[in-house]
Amino acid sequence: MVWRVMIVVGCLVFVWSALGYGADPVVLDVRTESTGGVKATATILFPVEPAIIERILTDYAHWPQLFDVRMRMAEIREQDGKVFTDIRIDHALIPGERRLLSETRTLLTGGILTEMKGGDFRQYRRFWKLTPVEGGVHTKAEFEVLVEIDTIVPDWMVATAMKRDLESHFRIIREKALAQQSGRSQ
Repeated sequence: MVWRVMIVVGCLVFVWSALGYGADPVVLDVRTESTGGVKATATILFPVEPAIIERILTDYAHWPQLFDVRMRMAEIREQDGKVFTDIRIDHALIPGERRLLSETRTLLTGGILTEMKGGDFRQYRRFWKLTPVEGGVHTKAEFEVLVEIDTIVPDWMVATAMKRDLESHFRIIREKALAQQSGRSQ
């Protein structure tokens, strides 16, 4: 009798996950690049509409709150539809504060592109593509970032830290998005 119950429960769990209810909201891949640097790609399902996610991602003054890494915005300047930022990052993996000068723009295709303009990085390029799903009430986010820091720390070590940092980053965005959504519906 017990084994029959276990089979039924096992089948229910399988069906539940096959329907997507148990699906992981984040699929993340982080790897070193043969040409140098670390590339991460992710597909994230956020249980809010794309406008909320876009608002969070383009609230430049509050970017440091989206990470578990110490950082500060030294400058934010908007010009000709582009936003220039001077970010100072203090990561436990790399001694000292690192500077990232970047330009972010919203593309006509619906993506948000951030590219390096200077600082203590050899490469930095980040892209978000937000797509409404389930009738527009949820967001499928495609994320890609390529980072190469001007440091002696090996890329494999940067990749390990980046994976952990991005998992935390996506969790924080999700929490902030849910808080904004519930605050708006009250």
